[in-house]
Amino acid sequence: MLEIRIRDEFIKLGQALKLAGVVEDGVEAKFAIQDGLVKVNGETEERRGRKIYEGDVISFDGNEIKVTR
Repeated sequence: MLEIRIRDEFIKLGQALKLAGVVEDGVEAKFAIQDGLVKVNGETEERRGRKIYEGDVISFDGNEIKVTR
């Protein structure tokens, strides 16, 4: 499981994918999310701007990313 550390209260989903290094850039994140390939806490999420908080788990392309502070 990958872990990303955030400094603020939340991070947007697209930014979290970039921070974790599972996408190259915002465009790749946008299409992965729009195509329904990303899950947050086990549920498919199609909003790139979804706020991700400490304790959330993002699943994408065989990776699980846990958000910590």
